[in-house]
Amino acid sequence: MRGGFALLFGAVNLLFLTPQLPYPPRQGTAIRNWGLIRHLARRHTVSLLSFQEAGQPGPAPELKAVCARVGCVPAPSRSHADRLRTLLAGEPDLARRLWSPAFAAELARLLRSERFDILQIEGLEMAAYGLEGRPAGGRLVYDAHNVEYLLQQRAWRTDLGRPGRWPAAAYSAIQWPRLRRLEAAVCRAVDAVTCVSAEDGRLLHALAPGRPPVLVPNGIDVDDYAPGDGAPAPDAPPSVVFTGKMDYRPNVDAVLWFMAEVWPRVRAEAPRARCLIVGQRPTPAVQALGRQAGCAVTGAVEDTRPFIAEASVYIAPLRQGGGTRFKLLEALALGRPVVSTTLGAEGFPVTAGRELLIADSAADFARAVLRLMADQALAQQVGSAGRAFVRARYDWRVIVPALERVYAGA
Repeated sequence: MRGGFALLFGAVNLLFLTPQLPYPPRQGTAIRNWGLIRHLARRHTVSLLSFQEAGQPGPAPELKAVCARVGCVPAPSRSHADRLRTLLAGEPDLARRLWSPAFAAELARLLRSERFDILQIEGLEMAAYGLEGRPAGGRLVYDAHNVEYLLQQRAWRTDLGRPGRWPAAAYSAIQWPRLRRLEAAVCRAVDAVTCVSAEDGRLLHALAPGRPPVLVPNGIDVDDYAPGDGAPAPDAPPSVVFTGKMDYRPNVDAVLWFMAEVWPRVRAEAPRARCLIVGQRPTPAVQALGRQAGCAVTGAVEDTRPFIAEASVYIAPLRQGGGTRFKLLEALALGRPVVSTTLGAEGFPVTAGRELLIADSAADFARAVLRLMADQALAQQVGSAGRAFVRARYDWRVIVPALERVYAGA
């Protein structure tokens, strides 16, 4: 049997299912998928089936160069009637958000035409395809990018205390128990589960005790993140930077809280300070922040690294979400001093005060930012420790062998 032969001798034939084309890697899911595919393709045969957004170019040459084949299906759009049917059926919204008969048909065709050792499901949105399209003689691996029920549970708790957010809180209150049931069912149905943090692994294991998840953390190619010249020029105004997909609910909450509660305190002590909010698809509420003194909202950029590299301080004022955050890895790899909430740094075994500063109240967060702006020696020390931390633990060359061991075990 081809599958047994391949696993015995190390090389496997892989088919990845991803919610969007992994290249260019401009946000978390794509960064993870591109990193895994790029490095696995050095020793294994990797094929990809993915969605393509309307108006998005086809697969990039970089993606075709590492994949044996790349299949694309137009991303589906959902009507209000579709959402209502999902709600009334008792399913979580995420379960059918990306359901497409065309994608299911193309997956079935691929599985008929070739034998794959591993079918890898990238994220809960893709789980329905993997469970309906198990490869003959092969194994299913579910790569959990988040514990999705935890994200909605935390959003519900955060929004419950803000009357203007009660509709969002009600949505999350409905969603998180449904997501918990779905995640449990998926973990029980697959042959192996991988997760991005030890905390995520603990929660997923509780859902499906017979399927202990394996930690395969988020990573980056550290050599692609060479630090710049260090501190900004003496005459440059100090700056803070936040990066991320700016229609993602935890990111939106983070910058709204920072600008309302923290930024006025920073500006009171450092009136020349600037804040840059960098990332695609800013919501109207995020765009409006650009009208505040000292703040600019860039929208989509080709590459976030230059913005991060020039920052006096990188901020991660997150109060919602889960998993681990690529934005933090990028800032640390670029040697920038970071101020994060406890939740923002969740999943990384950092030591507060060494690789970054941790602050959870508005007053403490502002003090930490101002401290790093004023003390260049401390900023450089923290930045250097952060880069060393990422290189030792979160370079893809360190991480991918753990996933290869999962394939061998599956």
